Formats: sequence, structure tokens, C-alpha cells
Amino acid sequence: MRTRWLRFSTLILAFMFLETVFIYSNQGSVVFAEGSQDNSENEFTPIEVKVILERVYLDGEISQEIVKETIWSMEDFWAKYEPWHLIDMEEKKVVFRQQVDDISPLLKSNGYFGITEDGTLTIFNGKPHKYNIIQSFFQIDVGRLESTKHEELKKGIPIMNKNRYVDVLETFKNYTIQQKQAN
Repeated sequence: MRTRWLRFSTLILAFMFLETVFIYSNQGSVVFAEGSQDNSENEFTPIEVKVILERVYLDGEISQEIVKETIWSMEDFWAKYEPWHLIDMEEKKVVFRQQVDDISPLLKSNGYFGITEDGTLTIFNGKPHKYNIIQSFFQIDVGRLESTKHEELKKGIPIMNKNRYVDVLETFKNYTIQQKQAN
């Protein structure tokens, strides 16, 4: 309930911000104003903003898409981006973020699970090589690992989709080296 209230109040503040702050003067002439009228033509002037859409994937990758928007109606603008979370807003820039329940396009096209020299389960950009690490997870007890699984990791396990990503993490989590805590 609190999250909904915070999101609703953020949207109200954002709406008020865009309605009022976007009216400004540039060398004595109004550049753009939602809901205001240009006295010479008696027409509404649209608002031009840069919209940054951030997508956060399960693997931690963040992609950005930049879109130029001409806002004719604030109601339509907010409706268009309703599934997104407002992150930042400035005079001519709005940043939205969305959690994506999938792995990033990079992992789908060229991601491989592998193992580093110290036994850490790692994702590589391409076949495992120490210079193309994308993300590291946890150290594996290689002594407990079946030789076929160890060989698979050395050669690289292609990720390709979310299910494969989750399955490999779950499989190798059972071989994690437990860190001893000092009391």
C-alpha cells in the first residue's frame, strides 16, 4: 500500500513539475509551454523532452534507450509511460526505469557460464577467457564437482535464455564453498 502511495504521489509531483516548470523564457520569448497559448497564433505549443528508458535485466545489465518526445498532452504522456517507474526529471529530460524479468540481450547472444582459475562461477562474453568476464558469482568446490561438469564449465556453457541462466546457477549453487565465519 505504501509503495502505491509513494508512486502515486511521485506521479502527482512529476505532473505538477512538468505543467509548471516547462514554461520558461529564452531571450524574452516563450520557448514551450504545456497548456499555455502563444499570443500571436493563439495555439498550444508542445513540450519537447528527452526521455531515457532504462531496462534492468535479471543479470544486472542495464540498457538505455533515448527517445525524443513531443508532449501535446500530459495525460497521454503519463499514460504512455505508466508501466515505467519515474527515476529522475529535469527541465527537458525524464528518466524512467523498468525491471525486466529476463536476461539481457548480450547474455542471450554471447553469454557463457564458465569457471575462473580460482574456481569462481563466472559469466563471460564469449567462450571463457580471463579477459572477457561480465559477472562473477561464487566460488565452487571443484573437488566435489563431477569431472563432466567441470569440463563443461572450462569449455563454457552457452546461456541463451532465462531458464538456462537460472538452471545453471541453481545447479552449481550446490557446489559452493561455504565461508567459515569467525566467532
